[in-house]
Amino acid sequence: MNFIKRVGSLDDRAVGSLALGVAGLFFFNVLFGPIAIVLGAVTARRHGAGTPSRNAGLIGIVLGVADLIVLAALMASQLHHGSVLWHV
Repeated sequence: MNFIKRVGSLDDRAVGSLALGVAGLFFFNVLFGPIAIVLGAVTARRHGAGTPSRNAGLIGIVLGVADLIVLAALMASQLHHGSVLWHV
């Protein structure tokens, strides 16, 4: 007998939302954040409550919002006399 319980796999959109949400925390947050939010919202609407894909979609939405918060914090830290200065 096979005693290993198979866990349901995640939807591809949920995986994309999680990956873009995490990547957006470090770079390209202006691009990856909104995409993570949209993919997470689509995934959360398609799957029922309590499913792993829905939970991953909701986490992707949270990470996407965190990306935009990081972007806002970076922009606010670079404000000098009403203009944004970026130094690389």
